[in-house]
Amino acid sequence: MTDVLARTRPEPTVLQALRSPRLLTREALAGLVVAIALIPEAIAFSIIAGVDPRLGLFSSFVMAVAIAFLGGRPAMITAATGAIALVIAPVAREHGVDYLLATVILGGILQVILGLLGVAKLMRYIPRSVMVGFVNALAILIFTAQVPQLIGVPWAVYPIAAAGLAIMYLLPRLTKAVPAPLVAIVLLTGAAVVFGISVPTVGDQGALPDSLPALLFPNVPISLDTLAIIFPFAVAMAIVGLLESLMTAALVDDITDTPSSKTRESLGQGAANVLSGVFGGMGGCAMIGQTMINVKASGARTRISTFLAGVFLLVLVLVFGDVVAIIPMAVLVAVMIVVSVATFDWHSIRPSTLRRMPLSETVVMVLTVAVTVWTHNLAIGVGVGVIAAAVLFARRVANLTTVTRSVEGDTARYVVEGALFFASSNDLTTKFAYHRDPARVVIDLSRSHVWDASTVAALDAVQTKYAHLGTTVELEGMNTAARRFHGRLTGGLGAGH
Repeated sequence: MTDVLARTRPEPTVLQALRSPRLLTREALAGLVVAIALIPEAIAFSIIAGVDPRLGLFSSFVMAVAIAFLGGRPAMITAATGAIALVIAPVAREHGVDYLLATVILGGILQVILGLLGVAKLMRYIPRSVMVGFVNALAILIFTAQVPQLIGVPWAVYPIAAAGLAIMYLLPRLTKAVPAPLVAIVLLTGAAVVFGISVPTVGDQGALPDSLPALLFPNVPISLDTLAIIFPFAVAMAIVGLLESLMTAALVDDITDTPSSKTRESLGQGAANVLSGVFGGMGGCAMIGQTMINVKASGARTRISTFLAGVFLLVLVLVFGDVVAIIPMAVLVAVMIVVSVATFDWHSIRPSTLRRMPLSETVVMVLTVAVTVWTHNLAIGVGVGVIAAAVLFARRVANLTTVTRSVEGDTARYVVEGALFFASSNDLTTKFAYHRDPARVVIDLSRSHVWDASTVAALDAVQTKYAHLGTTVELEGMNTAARRFHGRLTGGLGAGH
C-alpha cells in the first residue's frame, strides 16, 4: 500500500513552475535565500564535526542537488546538519577524515536498506504530542544556536539584527513578490558596506572553497577492523538522519496540505549521503530551519527551489565568495530567529489548549522538548517521547477496563469491557468472587478484545482457580480474531504464566 495519499490542495509541479515566470521567480529567489543561509551553517557544522569547512559546503551542495531529484518531499532542504555532525565527530577526531567519509557512505547505504525495509511506515507510531514536541524543540534549538552570535560582539550587531527582524516582519504586509529574508540580506549588507560598519561576517566563520568537489573514495582498509570502527557511527547517523528527515517531511506535509512519499524520502536521503561521501562531503539530512525559510518564509513548493539552493550555494562560494564573505552574520541571525518563531507551535502552549488537552499529552510534549533540548539529539528526544506516550497510553487504556458481576439463579455472569492486554489483564484474576460464586460462571467477552498472551494466561488462571473449586467456567462473546488467538494459546502457556 502506497504512503502517498490523495491530495487535499493542488501543488504546482516542476513543469508548471518552469512555464510560469511568477512561480519560477518565486522558486529561484527562495533557493537563493536558502543558499545564503546555508553557507555559515555548513561552515559551523564542519567545525562541530572537526573537519575542513569545505566538507560541509560540498556536502550541502551535493545533497541539495541530489535530493531534488531523489527525495520524496518537494521543497524540503537537505544539507549538512548539526545533528549528523555531532554523531560523526568522534570518527574524524579519532580516526581521520577518510574514516569519516567511509562512515557517511556506509550510513547512506544503511538508510537505503532501512528505506527498502519500510522503516518509513514506523512514522505512523509517532504520536502527535511527540511531533509537536519535536517541532517546538527544534524551534528552541534554532533560536539558542543564534545566541552566541549576539554575545560579546560589537554594538552595531544589535541594530542590524533588529533592522533585519523589522524588515522580515513588515515587508510581507506590503508585498510577497520577493522573499523578505533576501531583501533583508541585500539591504543590510549594502548598508554595512556603505557606512563601513565593522561586524562579524560570513567570511569570519571559515575559508570558502575555491574549487569544485572531486569524486574520490576514502583511503581506508577494506576489512572487518574498519567496519568495527565505522559501523556503530554509521548506524547512529542513519537513524538520526532518517528520523529528522521523515519528521521534517511530515511537518512540511502539514504546512502545505500536501502528502509526500516517506519511503522515497528514505531512499533519497540514503543515496544523497552516499553521493556526499564519495564527493568528499560530511553527510547530512533534512534541515528544518532552511526548509522553513524555503517553504514558509519564501513560499517555495517545488523541487526547483531545492535544486537551485544547491546550485546557488556552489556558485556563491566559488564565483561570488568575496561578496558572500561580507554578509553580516547579524542578518542571518535575524533570519533564523524569524524562522524559529514561525516554527514554534504557539497554539500548543496556549492556556485554552492546555486546559482541553489531556495531561498525559502535555507531559509527553514537554518531555520530548526537554530531552531534545538537553541532549541536542533528536533521536533521543523523540525516542523518550514515544516511550513515554506508549506507557501513558497503556496506563490510560488499562484504567478503562471494567468487570461487572451479576448473579441469576445458579449462574454468575461477568461482563468484561475494554481492551485486554498486559497492562489491563495482569490483575484480571482479582476481579472475580471465586468462593462466593455458584457452580456455573459465564465470562462475557463480547465487549472486549483479547490482544496478547498475558490476557490468555490470565483467563487460563481464572479458569484454573474455579476448577479447583469445582466451578464450571464458560467463555462467550469473543470475536473471531480473539477466539482464534485464544484457541491457539490457551493451555499452552504453562502454569502460573
